[in-house]
Amino acid sequence: MKRIKKFIVLVVLGAIVVASLYGTFKPLKKGISYEGEIYHNSKVEFLYDLTYEQEGMIVHQQNIFKKILQMIDEAEKFIIIDMFLFNDQYEQKEEFPSIAASLTRHLINKKTQNPEIKVYFITDEINTFYGAYSSKHLTELQKNGVEVVITNLDSLRDSNPLYSGIWTTFIRWWGTEGKGWLPNAFSSTAPKVTARSYLKLLNFKANHRKVVLTEKRAMVTSANPHDASAFHSNIAFVVEGEILKDILASEQAVAAFSGQELAVDFAEKEEEKYAEMYAIAQEAIKSPTAVDTAKLEVCVLTESKIKKHLLEELKMTSQGDLIWMGMFYLADRQVIRELVQASQRGVEIRLVLDANKDAFGLEKNGIPNRPVANELYHESEKKIKIKWYKTHGEQYHTKLVMLKGRGKSVILGGSANLTRRNIGDYNLETDLKISASNDSKLVKEIENYFNKIWNNKKGVYTVDLEEYRETSLWKKFLYLFQEWTGLSTV
Repeated sequence: MKRIKKFIVLVVLGAIVVASLYGTFKPLKKGISYEGEIYHNSKVEFLYDLTYEQEGMIVHQQNIFKKILQMIDEAEKFIIIDMFLFNDQYEQKEEFPSIAASLTRHLINKKTQNPEIKVYFITDEINTFYGAYSSKHLTELQKNGVEVVITNLDSLRDSNPLYSGIWTTFIRWWGTEGKGWLPNAFSSTAPKVTARSYLKLLNFKANHRKVVLTEKRAMVTSANPHDASAFHSNIAFVVEGEILKDILASEQAVAAFSGQELAVDFAEKEEEKYAEMYAIAQEAIKSPTAVDTAKLEVCVLTESKIKKHLLEELKMTSQGDLIWMGMFYLADRQVIRELVQASQRGVEIRLVLDANKDAFGLEKNGIPNRPVANELYHESEKKIKIKWYKTHGEQYHTKLVMLKGRGKSVILGGSANLTRRNIGDYNLETDLKISASNDSKLVKEIENYFNKIWNNKKGVYTVDLEEYRETSLWKKFLYLFQEWTGLSTV
């Protein structure tokens, strides 16, 4: 009997280890970790939301959600929205704009006015607390002809191998639905949830993308249509041109492994329009008075391709270059190492980081940004300049990097934080990579954005590093452990 028990224990442990290893390294689904073509014929618009102080008052400068509603209004053939957070669940200590309900109504009105238009809404399981209950907004969309796609997170790699083997072997087979009895972590007024839904949450997987696509244009952003996120500071890029086909392909891949099809394509007239735009752009490139779009190169990057391109661009920086970064989470070890090495080569680096102190009414512990900022400050011998965005309960939720060289700049922005989960083929993420001449309108706009918040022009946006610098060795160890193991929501 002892031998039998020992054998059973070894088999179970072996099954857990095999499940953990497979989940961590299993092949990616087709279309994931996508690197699109480089397009020269795209129009690019830069948008941002900021919350800041001005003359003792809190100002909310909001542009992104208005643009999303405008894109929905102008669409004629199809609308595809892929958003991570889409709900109105939060502790009712404060009031926020009803973004989720507004977007729901807008999509339903559009479908009512134009029954032939195809509308798809792709989202993450977090909005149903991992299958514990139905989302009222998603249910309303479905009732009114909108195709809702709940991302199949089981298809993604496991970012938390210490737990994922146990989850895969013993727990996942029991599902998450049923009568809830545990309080909802997001809001005390939200439906109660099952213990199994909490156990699924601990597997830490997410479709973290934030994309809006129509036959006319696309938006790639860091903003969520989530009520409690309404006053976050975010960025967005709106693009037109042939690049829309690559954005569509990246979204069709998510729908496909989630068991649904995005049955849309670009009409022949749209293809002709993009071809004409490309021809004009090529002629403009040859002209000494080139139009602004001809100075742009744009491509779509998802998942680890974001990291690949960022590291390549960081390695190519040299003395006299300038790196701007606005980031909600900065934790990836390779990115941190490349920033330090760039500073040693004489590259000027300015980082605007969230202090990681606020999360929808809850107080956070400052991980990862505070110990990372302290490390960068010391490892670069104080060459890397760092400021904290001054938040007031909201978050500096931006994910934006600009590397300014002598003649051109490279810009990466979208949904991806710079962490192992976000850019290591675990979460689903979408960014745009843009190369543009330094005299282009886009580069000037982004540089003005960074200069405004760095220098506190006409408002108070940022505070100095010492305001939140974290020197605790325990916090640094905790950040390193979480980043290495994946035992974190970051």
